[in-house]
Amino acid sequence: MLTIYGVYRSRASRVYWMAGELGLEFTSVPVLQARRLDNPLASDAAINTLSPDFVAINPMGLIPAIKDGDLVMHESLAITLYLARKHGGPFAAQTIEEDGLLTMWTIWAAAEVEPHSVEIVYTYDNAAEKTESGKATISVACRSLKKPLAILENHLGESEYLVGGRFTVADLNLAEVLRYAQTEQALFDAHPNVNAWIKRCQSRPAYIAMQATRSQEPA
Repeated sequence: MLTIYGVYRSRASRVYWMAGELGLEFTSVPVLQARRLDNPLASDAAINTLSPDFVAINPMGLIPAIKDGDLVMHESLAITLYLARKHGGPFAAQTIEEDGLLTMWTIWAAAEVEPHSVEIVYTYDNAAEKTESGKATISVACRSLKKPLAILENHLGESEYLVGGRFTVADLNLAEVLRYAQTEQALFDAHPNVNAWIKRCQSRPAYIAMQATRSQEPA
């Protein structure tokens, strides 16, 4: 059986969402981020990203990770691509060309979008959005997102989804990366195709179920 290591309030959310889309049974091991604990190496500390048992799974000490049979993987976007390829169906590529495009959009999400969107969510997580430095960080991130969002806006003007005219793992990956920036609604209002697309992605039952579980975890 598939085991997913990581809490829902982390990049593990995209893996839990993918498992839901595929209807997979899985065991969840709620590994906390070590930064959330006063003493993550204490003998009575909850399992976290510095716990020896978890570091044996991912020596980088980051979540998520999975164990699927004898296979152990980390890197959330690689995990979702793997699960889609293994289990097939509409979420996965139907041709080698589609496989290339799913990989392209996933790498594009990681390289061109996430460095900026994560700056926004980290600023809010640190309650710094109202400070001058926090406002400046968000402003720079928003400016940096304008070019990739313009490219995405143009692409989504031709199709409701990224690849093959249907919801795929690429949509899931990019939607999760962009979720970090959704506090900045003006960015999405300025790109109506992107705004409509992310709403379609986030209206899916598996996403709603993932978010329901995520909302039950401590912030």
